[in-house]
Amino acid sequence: MPLDPSFIGRTYPPTEPYEVGREKIREFAVAIGDANPAYVDQEAAKALGHPDVIAPLTFPFMLSFRAAAQVVEDPELGLDYSRVVHGDQKFVYTRPVRAGDRLSVTISIDAIKSLAGNEVLTIRGEVGDVSGEHVVTSIMTLVARAAEAGGE
Repeated sequence: MPLDPSFIGRTYPPTEPYEVGREKIREFAVAIGDANPAYVDQEAAKALGHPDVIAPLTFPFMLSFRAAAQVVEDPELGLDYSRVVHGDQKFVYTRPVRAGDRLSVTISIDAIKSLAGNEVLTIRGEVGDVSGEHVVTSIMTLVARAAEAGGE
């Protein structure tokens, strides 16, 4: 069943704040194989003008993906997550994520399209700190693959 286009523009409540820790940044940098010293060394980050270590550019995916669960699990939307693949991911930064940030994500549905029987859902996550400062916008595209002919 196609997704309801009336959901375009729907915004979900902000997530509880997530405190970004130095160790989480370090673990993430190691996991993706990025040896940038600004991710693990406070002095290296300060030399670049940051108050503390900063996170790799893809770090907010973890936060925005968790927040997107509100969309994925919305029974009114009717998304069959068993058919979903991650189609694309973009980030638009105001400033880097840094250790000590307490970040919250507000998720909205930006687009719903049908392409060749597949449902394409674009979800935008506005990531900000607890003071209200915008940090990064996450734009995620999910593709719900069409059911195979023959009854699946």
